[in-house]
Amino acid sequence: RLWPTLHLDPLNSKDVKSLICAECNSANVKLTKEQEKKLERHCRSATTCNALYVTLLGKTIACVGNTGNIDAILQQCCQCQDTVSLYRLVLRSIQESLQSDKEKGLLREILCVIGVSHNGVSESELMELYPELTSAVLASLLHSLHKMCLLTYGCGLLKFQHLQAWEMVKLEYMEAGENVISAYRQKLVDYFTTQLSQDRVTWRSADELPWLFQQQGDKQKLHKCLLNLFVSQNLYKRGHFAELLSYWQLVGKDKSSMAAEYFDSLKQYEKSSEGEESMICLADLYETLGRFLKDLGLLSQAVAPLQRSLEIRETALDPDHPRVAQSLHQLAGVYVQWKKFGNAEQLYKQALEISENAYGAEHPRVARELDALANLYQKQNKYEQAEQLRKKSFKIRQKAARQKGSLCGFALLRQRALQLEELTLGKDTADNARTLNELGVLYYLQNNLETAELFLKRSLEMRERVLGSDHPDCAQSLNNLAALYNEKKRYDKAEELYEKALDIRRRALAPDHPSLAYTVKHLAVLYKKMGKLDKAVPLYELAVEIRQKSFGPKHPSVATALVNLAVLYCQMKKQIEALPLYERALKIYEDSFGQMHPRVGETLKNLAVLSYERGDFEKAAELYKRAMEIKEAETLLIGGKATSRHSSSGDTYSLKSALSPNAFLEHGQR
Repeated sequence: RLWPTLHLDPLNSKDVKSLICAECNSANVKLTKEQEKKLERHCRSATTCNALYVTLLGKTIACVGNTGNIDAILQQCCQCQDTVSLYRLVLRSIQESLQSDKEKGLLREILCVIGVSHNGVSESELMELYPELTSAVLASLLHSLHKMCLLTYGCGLLKFQHLQAWEMVKLEYMEAGENVISAYRQKLVDYFTTQLSQDRVTWRSADELPWLFQQQGDKQKLHKCLLNLFVSQNLYKRGHFAELLSYWQLVGKDKSSMAAEYFDSLKQYEKSSEGEESMICLADLYETLGRFLKDLGLLSQAVAPLQRSLEIRETALDPDHPRVAQSLHQLAGVYVQWKKFGNAEQLYKQALEISENAYGAEHPRVARELDALANLYQKQNKYEQAEQLRKKSFKIRQKAARQKGSLCGFALLRQRALQLEELTLGKDTADNARTLNELGVLYYLQNNLETAELFLKRSLEMRERVLGSDHPDCAQSLNNLAALYNEKKRYDKAEELYEKALDIRRRALAPDHPSLAYTVKHLAVLYKKMGKLDKAVPLYELAVEIRQKSFGPKHPSVATALVNLAVLYCQMKKQIEALPLYERALKIYEDSFGQMHPRVGETLKNLAVLSYERGDFEKAAELYKRAMEIKEAETLLIGGKATSRHSSSGDTYSLKSALSPNAFLEHGQR
């Protein structure tokens, strides 16, 4: 790629004089005519008339002009024929101003450790690297180094302002060459390695460690570092895809090998993951792997980790959580690229439904899903459907832009302040109630539950006053508050609010309306969580009916509802009722996705457990074998080795052990 370049012409005598005088005037230093002429004569060669050299020259004269002999410093400056030698003069001037050898030593350490880092070092990191470094000394040193154009700040990190400053430091402090540089790099490696663990990796460790290992040429440690899932995730999510890929190429791995090793690491991590927080983290890791493989062009391998991420989020969070919509969106993107448009359309529609329920029909996240569906229809030459969705998306974005507004200028800022004050203190309007609800949802998604509760309560109260307690908007507020109380494990309160929301939506909405389905599903899940299985059954049955009316009897979404109902019957020891539901769901999944899809495998495992519990061991073994074949095919798709169903001695696992109900996680599918 040809990057654009900027060519800077040499400064003429007039520009040199102007720039130096400006620097001197800022420090109230006056140059004589003779001194000005001497500087003009000096700054005529290619290395002395560039902007950096002249700026540094002016700062040097201005810095010592008030306390020293200007003629003497001019004489020293004129002996410096390039920027590097002038920087060396500046550094030695700073050294002479320091009071002790200890401070001079710390100056050396600071400059050297910043120079050998990848992207710089923060002040706090310097304090930890050198415990003897006090805040007062550090502040004084950084002030001088920044003032004299040696160091600057970028993203909170100290780094050299110019390459010439780093070249000067190497000449001044690193005459021994690579040995000295390697020692400082090792100091940083030791520091960042102590901060590295499997579950806690800062962006700084992810930034620095792989690069340092690369510079050291230590491929073994670099490989081990890359297999830390959180290091790779941190690099990828912050846009360093090319850098991550270059590291893998350095250790001699191709695309398929990368995929297989990451997948193996994830499987190992999954075995040790316990608790909701760990599972959410695991889902994020699977999603990152899927996106990484998609960017590598390994579309068939990308499906399995994205599917796994979706299943974990459905189980650990909620089938209608916004993060589930995110998983659906990512998985749909792979299918679009893979030209499997039917699968992609179904996933985008599910993501759209969740986003509408979570954020409201006029939220920018909904516009994103509409745009994705529109682009999909465009690829299929369904131009009329694509245009309808684009118009709807445009209206949402236009309205959002108007609400956001431009905050440039005092008048607009004052107007916005008045709007916020009115929202806080004043008028009861449907728009204000909607805004309060959106703020509540925003705080909820940020896990600020106390503030979210305040906004959602005020939205509900305002809507009841303005619209009446039976209005569908009140049901939305009730639903959001119930979700919040569910999150806070106040299940009795959540149950009461969900039941009120369901009552309103049953009376106000069509039997197959998405909002009604949303409340039905959440209340059913809550009943199940509270152990009220008898109350949950009619809601799970209603969920099946709604999905059949919405999507048709052979849609995968209907199969998912059937599985959820079957799982509930199994928990109630009603295996006879569960069996036909599983079988019907299996048929739908096979017709929709093919016989080797993970959803088919999960349903086969559930059927195997059910058959075993009913005493039909032969059928249970047959179903379990089919499920394991799908699982092995999924592993091979990623590029790993198929897991053997045999122990090291060659004996097969006993069916009783393999089919123990406790051996399976029943994923709450959407």
